[in-house]
Amino acid sequence: MNNRTSFVLLAVLTAVGTLTMSSAYAQACVGCEETDAGRKAANQMLLMDIPISVWTDRTIYDHNDKITVHGKVANISGNPVILTVASPLNSVVTIAQIDVNNDGSFETTLNTEGGLWKHDGTYTIKVNYGASQNNKALVELTGETSASSDNCSSSELYLKGDYCVPYSISSGMVTGASINNNDNSIIVRISAEQDGILTLTPDESILNGIFMVLVDGQEWDDVEISGNQVTVMFPAGTEKIEVVGTFVIPEFGTIAVMILAVAIISIIAVSAKSRLSIMPRY
Repeated sequence: MNNRTSFVLLAVLTAVGTLTMSSAYAQACVGCEETDAGRKAANQMLLMDIPISVWTDRTIYDHNDKITVHGKVANISGNPVILTVASPLNSVVTIAQIDVNNDGSFETTLNTEGGLWKHDGTYTIKVNYGASQNNKALVELTGETSASSDNCSSSELYLKGDYCVPYSISSGMVTGASINNNDNSIIVRISAEQDGILTLTPDESILNGIFMVLVDGQEWDDVEISGNQVTVMFPAGTEKIEVVGTFVIPEFGTIAVMILAVAIISIIAVSAKSRLSIMPRY
């Protein structure tokens, strides 16, 4: 090989190496406009490959926030997008039809204040387009007021009738509580994506003689009962824990009892007066 051929070969190799390094540098240039543009283009291509996509402006909201829902349809058919929202208790919160824009995008706003948006936990936003195109997004709501009261602290459950029950929970969230007079029990509704522990310490005047716990309607053995304190180890996905005793206070509260007492006294007074009015006078 003569010197001229060697020089030409060296020049070619140098040029190839320079182009390769330049290309590699361009790909590794974090923060460059070219990289941002490439990432945006890649996201657009990804959206085009997904039949229908959906996302929200945030993932965690309060109960007085508005949720902005965005989405995109790959193949426009002229039909509206059907949106359904399910609560942590798997009940339907809202249903809506959303028109699709010419570019396949769609958007709507959900108001979480009041109505059926009353529980803390994970809400599932489902979108359907046509017969087989569907997707979903998950959001978290916090700051529930229905399971609490001004008379109860943040570490106490509120029961109708202005009763407060101390509790603690790990790897889960309490979404509500109620009294079951038929079964002498307190029902605690929770939202839990992982295994966790619920501890309940009701006063004996509210619930007494605790002897059994039901988890989602099934008798549960993974329980510790010490006096009037019960600790329940629940699995992921649990929605309802029922603590059963020999006595539970009536669900109506002190005010209702007072009203009932006043009504009874009034009836007795009226009856006595009527009886006196019909007695003969001498």
